Amino acid sequence: MVHRQDFLSKGLESVVMQPHWLYVATFADGTDKVGTAADPRKWGRLTEQGAVVGRYVARAVDGRVVRHLEDAMTDTAGLRQAVRASAKAAGLTRPVDLSRLDRANADAAAAAREVLADLGSDFSDDDFRIVDEQWQAPARDEVFDGRRTAYPLDTAVGTHGMTVRWCVGSAVGSTVSEDPDSLYVADLSRLRGRRIERGDFETALPAMQEALF
Repeated sequence: MVHRQDFLSKGLESVVMQPHWLYVATFADGTDKVGTAADPRKWGRLTEQGAVVGRYVARAVDGRVVRHLEDAMTDTAGLRQAVRASAKAAGLTRPVDLSRLDRANADAAAAAREVLADLGSDFSDDDFRIVDEQWQAPARDEVFDGRRTAYPLDTAVGTHGMTVRWCVGSAVGSTVSEDPDSLYVADLSRLRGRRIERGDFETALPAMQEALF
């Protein structure tokens, strides 16, 4: 963690020493997390994370300060700093109530700002300022429309033929030729660090029982 290191390489220092944002993100399954984004990556970071709603709660002078604030959010407000990619993808297979998630995110962000206000005496006035700004999510009407099913195969092995319809973080909504009327949510984080081959492949779906509820 950069805020616990005495030495930074020049490349890392150039990133760490620019202004950073502290945000609270909420995902499709209702999980909240606190995170940080360098100033140029302010909007894109939450998109990459696969957030459904999010709010910025502070702007810090640099990456060291913002990560101290992030730790305080975890220690005091109980906000986690990581959510598994598989959990994010699984949340997208269930009905998503955007209004409920937005209210939950607003509550979590408000709690975070209260913690930040109490931290003021531990920092100088120039270290950070509290903000109240909502992240503008990409248009995702297609994502939450209709029924979505978990992709039944491990994307890290075998062959797969998917037509990607949308992307939320590392999760994609896709169709397969064997069942073109169904939308499958696949977790592509499993492909990190793996060599993939593009081609005219097909997904061989296993026999599946329809969910009763």
